[in-house]
Amino acid sequence: MKELVLVTGGTGYIGSHTVVELIESGYEVVIVDNLSNSEASVLDGIERITGTRPALEICDCTDFNQMHAVFEKYGSIRAAIHFAASKAVGESVEKPLMYYRNNLVSLINILELLKEFKSKGFVFSSSCTVYGQPEVLPVTETAAIQPAMSPYGNTKQIGEEIIRDATHAGLPYASIILRYFNPIGAHPSAEIGELPLGVPQNLVPFVTQTAAGIREQLSVFGDDYNTPDGSCIRDYIHVVDLAKAHVIAMQRLLENKSAEAVETFNLGTGNGLSVLDILKTFEKVTGKKLNYKIVGRRAGDIEQVWADPTIANDVLGWKATSTVEETLASAWKWQQKLSAK
Repeated sequence: MKELVLVTGGTGYIGSHTVVELIESGYEVVIVDNLSNSEASVLDGIERITGTRPALEICDCTDFNQMHAVFEKYGSIRAAIHFAASKAVGESVEKPLMYYRNNLVSLINILELLKEFKSKGFVFSSSCTVYGQPEVLPVTETAAIQPAMSPYGNTKQIGEEIIRDATHAGLPYASIILRYFNPIGAHPSAEIGELPLGVPQNLVPFVTQTAAGIREQLSVFGDDYNTPDGSCIRDYIHVVDLAKAHVIAMQRLLENKSAEAVETFNLGTGNGLSVLDILKTFEKVTGKKLNYKIVGRRAGDIEQVWADPTIANDVLGWKATSTVEETLASAWKWQQKLSAK
């Protein structure tokens, strides 16, 4: 019998790619999503890739009663991966209360329900934003947690603290916290990818939409940072590589292999690339010239961060394998498919 995994935010960008990898690894999946930043049509792409259409429950993770009904309906949820959260740094600066409500209440509800229904494990979608502007690069899991640069980053810091405090108080299951660096790209089939509703908040969708003529011009937020070309540096990781790490984490939990009740792993490539590096590489890979301009810095952005993924490499046996060229090519292939619709 296949083990059943709950994936909150499973029609979203990272969630949908993880659902694909879970199904292809033999798990049964039920998705919970309120479709506030995604579309149910994502299930079509998942089904075309895997041959399986996962169950979708349209409800809000901040509503305890709705979530309780989901757990009752399925009964045998073995573990959960929690993606459902508001995630735009700039928007969080403008709407902090929305971010605290969405990101923290949803987490608390899931942790309580996993305990009530005697589930075996929890994977939390965290972020390198918990490191703030690290004092030492590349950043390891033992780096000091700096004051958050945005309410979004703060919700991830607080979320991790909630998990640790609840575990210390006796949660009967183990948790794995995965700190993502910057996921980009799309599934190589171009059946699923990043699908922002409205104006994209992330760099690569804005790049591909500008290349496709949907956006007139791309803004680069600052060229006066203390970096080689003056633009911010990030660790860009292919979303499929990232998704595969969740499957490994899930297996680790269900097979009781966790060394501690709460484990934390950086998920990145170990390489830092600037915003301008990404634009130049995209132009080289696709042959498309981008119309961009340098504008002022954006509130909440940190200067530079990239991962030391050694612990994930050694302990999980996971490694990011895709090149940035392959990753950007997949993003462009996905945009072309969207534009052709």
